[in-house]
Amino acid sequence: MSRQATLDLIAAYYDAFNRGDTAAMEALLADDFEHHVNEGDIRRGKAAFAEFNRHMTDSYAERLTDMVVMASEDGARAAAEFVVNGEYLKTDPGLPEANGQRYVLPAGAFFAVRDGRIARVTTYYNLSDWTRQVSQG
Repeated sequence: MSRQATLDLIAAYYDAFNRGDTAAMEALLADDFEHHVNEGDIRRGKAAFAEFNRHMTDSYAERLTDMVVMASEDGARAAAEFVVNGEYLKTDPGLPEANGQRYVLPAGAFFAVRDGRIARVTTYYNLSDWTRQVSQG
């Protein structure tokens, strides 16, 4: 896959995210997709990611801004840096109580791409910063 095709793939993934179109996001994934996050277990497979998306849609309203996407020359790897602009809608177990608090959180992700599909997303954000923001709100 070319570098440009990978950049377009990642842009489509995040465009779908910002539209709230989780089905479109999931359609861009490899069948053996893995979702790695800095806090939590690895989710393996599209079904696990779809379940995660349902939970996130219930608990959070988020829009990503200030997006910068980079890709390797061969298109096999990519990275994105962005700002999460969110609202905490429903209490997530083990986290502070939700009451519509807003937050702005820098974040990033790394991607593995295979056969025109996203094979892995590794997402990073500062949970302490998020917790501080929603605890003050």
